[in-house]
Amino acid sequence: MKIFRYIKDLLQGIYNLLQGMYIVFLNMLRPKITEQYPENRLKKVKMERFRGILTMPHNERNEHKCTACGICGMNCPNGTIQVISKKETDETGKERRVLDKYLYDTGSCTFCALCTLSCPQVAIEWSPEFEHTVFTRSKLEKQLNREGSTLEVKPKINHI
Repeated sequence: MKIFRYIKDLLQGIYNLLQGMYIVFLNMLRPKITEQYPENRLKKVKMERFRGILTMPHNERNEHKCTACGICGMNCPNGTIQVISKKETDETGKERRVLDKYLYDTGSCTFCALCTLSCPQVAIEWSPEFEHTVFTRSKLEKQLNREGSTLEVKPKINHI
């Protein structure tokens, strides 16, 4: 009885070894997908759901979609985002909030995407940029809205 168990265990071990070697040889024959990072750093990462650096897209007229509601800053778990707004009156005499500065600290961001998911205007998004290294912490703090940028004006649709 012991000899049969020994032979059965031996054959099972050989089978497991061949199964593992089969997987190793399959991976050896597949094309390599390793990125040679320092030499080929110009390539952009194009992966679905990749979170690089937070950006605020502007159109060709230097307009953005941010209404300075501050929901992104409230949903940020560690205070990475600061929305600084100011009050302006428009031509009708209404007072409204206008974005002054949109500050983002890459050094304390956990890339949880709560800001982009909660933004009602879809004013911020993730870029494919993946290099975050700098020599000083002050360079990690960025202002996302450009100087002189304004809120994008949506054309009014007349209903008949």
